[in-house]
Amino acid sequence: MNSPIRRISAGCLLLCVALLINATYVQAFWADDLNARSENRRVLLDEYSRERGPILLADDTPIAQSVPVDDEYQFLRQYPLGPIYAPLTGYYSYNYGRTALERAQNDILSGDDDRLFVRRLIDLVTGEEPRGGAVRLTIDPAAQQAAWDGLTDEGFKGAVVAIDVETGAILAMVSTPSYDPNPMASHSIEEQTATREALQADANEPDLNRAIAQRLPPGSVFKLVTAAAALESGQFEPDTEVPGPAEYDVPLSTRPLPNQNGQACGDGTPTLTEALRVSCNTAFAYVGNEIGDEVLREQAERFGFGTQPLTNDDMNAATSVFPAELDEALLAYTAIGQFEVAATPLQMAMVSAAIANDGVLMEPYLVREVSGPDLVSPIERTEPEERTRAVSPETAEELTQMMVDVVENGTGENAQIDGIQVAGKTGTAQTGREEDPPYAWFTSFAPADEPRVAVAVVIEEAPDTARDDIGGGRLAAPIAREVMEAVLGS
Repeated sequence: MNSPIRRISAGCLLLCVALLINATYVQAFWADDLNARSENRRVLLDEYSRERGPILLADDTPIAQSVPVDDEYQFLRQYPLGPIYAPLTGYYSYNYGRTALERAQNDILSGDDDRLFVRRLIDLVTGEEPRGGAVRLTIDPAAQQAAWDGLTDEGFKGAVVAIDVETGAILAMVSTPSYDPNPMASHSIEEQTATREALQADANEPDLNRAIAQRLPPGSVFKLVTAAAALESGQFEPDTEVPGPAEYDVPLSTRPLPNQNGQACGDGTPTLTEALRVSCNTAFAYVGNEIGDEVLREQAERFGFGTQPLTNDDMNAATSVFPAELDEALLAYTAIGQFEVAATPLQMAMVSAAIANDGVLMEPYLVREVSGPDLVSPIERTEPEERTRAVSPETAEELTQMMVDVVENGTGENAQIDGIQVAGKTGTAQTGREEDPPYAWFTSFAPADEPRVAVAVVIEEAPDTARDDIGGGRLAAPIAREVMEAVLGS
């Protein structure tokens, strides 16, 4: 054998060895990732031949289930309550993969989770058809319905989140406008494609979960964070008087920052409590500059800004943002929830929940437990977990009384519940575009003396509502009240 032939043979041998090594590496180290890819149709086709497990509410009402059908796929995924839970369930589509909980909890629902191995082995021995496990959520159906009705009855674009303050369990999560996920689970490729194209073409983004995946300027509800930082700093007390003129002379700027009504707050020197009651921009801009960037930033981070919630559920929850660099001018606007501050409704519900829980922020969670195909034996149950101490118990109590004052005597009066003391804060956030109406916010908890539920509501668009009538107290507070009543009445 001459030298060129030997070299060619050696090269071919090396290529074969490299191919074998690559194939082994892919099968050994990439298999799980490749199987998990939503567009992997071979895996989906195998999954379709099994009965996929249900997604259940806290009362075991199914919001996603598989039913047998007489076609090649054997089972059809159905969503009995459609749009009200679509942002949570997502869809399970042969052509477009999985989204939301259908993706995040796929291993359990499909029966591929390692914790179901014994069940699969028993099915193999007994000849039973394999089935997926069940996912039980923390969602309270009464609270979810109240949030849905509050948004859809008026045609609002927006979102609502409700949290159990002691555990972090999410009791309601609604986003509107929504969509019907059933056509996306159809066995007709044409129906799936037409539905998907319609969703992508819709400027209102009905398949976006606004409750957790969209950040907006929080406006005046962020004043809770500023008030917390002020009290924690030791420089301010609830009865400390602060300047509240009609306009605040912003440092390093020739453009003054005005109050929304163009007037001074009270006599021009309100207490911190009074400033929160009337949502005084100029007072909180002053407070923000007095405590400084570092103190306000640290406080925001202790409430959860800058860290992603719901990481274990893979729900693509957005991280709320506190601006990276601030001078005195930008700090003044940041302190009132403007400039580049951006928060999700979940984040603002977490702020209220932490205040309600004696200053302790719990890790929010959506899945209460997962179980096997028998729906009886839990495989894993979520245990409440402390995330951070946002504020001291003393500061939490002071903030609670200040928020009660907002509802009883200030801008949050539409959240009042007969016989129950409510703590809350309104917000009206500018969008940054002159032609667009503001966002209306409200965050709250109740009962104020023995808190059980915290709620955040945001209204992005309110059709047929005059611009001057858009405000957190007018539009968002009544929805929060209805959700709190639903939880407290259950």
